Amino acid sequence: TFFAVRRGRKPMKAERITSRKSPVVRDAASLLQKAEKRSEAGLFIAEGARLCADAAKSGAEIAACFYTEAAAEKYGAYLRPVLHAAERAYCIEAHIAPLLSDTKNPQGIFCVCRMKRRTGALEAARRVLVLENVQDPSNVGTILRTAEALGVLHIALVGACCDIFSPKVLRGSMGAVLRLGFEQYESALQCAAALNERGLRSLAAVPDSAAAPITSIPFEAGRWAVWIGTEGNGLTQEAIAACAERITIPMRGRAESFNASTAAAIVLWEMMRGAEKGEQADG
Repeated sequence: TFFAVRRGRKPMKAERITSRKSPVVRDAASLLQKAEKRSEAGLFIAEGARLCADAAKSGAEIAACFYTEAAAEKYGAYLRPVLHAAERAYCIEAHIAPLLSDTKNPQGIFCVCRMKRRTGALEAARRVLVLENVQDPSNVGTILRTAEALGVLHIALVGACCDIFSPKVLRGSMGAVLRLGFEQYESALQCAAALNERGLRSLAAVPDSAAAPITSIPFEAGRWAVWIGTEGNGLTQEAIAACAERITIPMRGRAESFNASTAAAIVLWEMMRGAEKGEQADG
């Protein structure tokens, strides 16, 4: 691979690439479209001055940085920490940038990063958000950004969730993907069993007025995992049955349910409020 580890060796200057047919560019561009390719390579591509700088500051392993001369002039303050962290650097012609971009107007800065090993990410977690089959990248990105902002730093992904390293999730999360702890499970039963073994009580969020109001849950004590389902269908029956209790967000008006990102935001807020209450009681 063109992105093999080069420990202890940093390029003195960037290599210049002028051809759209460059194998290095093609390797990087292949990471844009397919989750399978990213998973197989253990790599993903981040785009944009702010996100790339955030990757460097978050301690991501940057295998390569690509940038245009115009980007270096305009976004120099963002680019410098990326170049310092990158194992390789490439200055590319402007006409190459669209090949590495998932946006209409690329800023001209990209970095190829290595995926972190995430085994055991939930071992010490007191509060976990579980997403089951949530496939909309924009929703997932928003949820992860909100989770980080509200201090819930551990996420479990169940079933057919979208790839968290897709360009849209990375952008939508504002870099939260780089800092949160994740574990993935093929089935709800597998995830529920793992959470239960760690002493986390699973709660299924459902649009049912007969379920316990989320405001009644004592998040200030104990260890909790709240499950959120798909945008259209909610949690599967398997997931609901695997959880210890059903909870709901009280609603007024004619709306039947919230979308996944809105429901997650309310759940995360309640979990944060509980955490603050617990800290005040302990203090």
